[in-house]
Amino acid sequence: MTGFALRLARPEDAEPGADMHLASWAESYQGLIPPGPLERVLADRDRWVAAWREQLALAPRWLAESPDGELVGFASAGPDIVEPGSFGLQLYAIYVRSAWHGAGVGQALLDAAIGDAPCSVWVLEHNPRAHAFYARNGFTADGTRMYDERLEAWEVRLVRGSDEVG
Repeated sequence: MTGFALRLARPEDAEPGADMHLASWAESYQGLIPPGPLERVLADRDRWVAAWREQLALAPRWLAESPDGELVGFASAGPDIVEPGSFGLQLYAIYVRSAWHGAGVGQALLDAAIGDAPCSVWVLEHNPRAHAFYARNGFTADGTRMYDERLEAWEVRLVRGSDEVG
């Protein structure tokens, strides 16, 4: 796949954005998150749409759009919400539809959302694709783990450009 454009999300993107987010979660986390928790999280579309509406009002979201207008990925970043002030930015989310993996969409979204700023991101501990992507972009694990009860999975914090890495 080639040919995509980046733009900032608008309020009217809440529903199609939530649908793309749901689809990318299903594609990305199949086999990485136990089936029960994944199905429960994906089951409530209304909650996803409401979250998109709320989050669009709080922080910019970059969207990747195919030539035919289909949303194929997004990224969002802002102040660190886990440890405010610790790492500069926190990458809240970056997801790309699997059909667009390898097309440069994730890199373009990361560059738009955080540039080369110091940043932290939480990633599933056992997600080799994500770990490889972030390693290529200068992120390293800082040894911090967090159990996500909703997903029944461990996450690790990766950081870039911080004296906190240890």
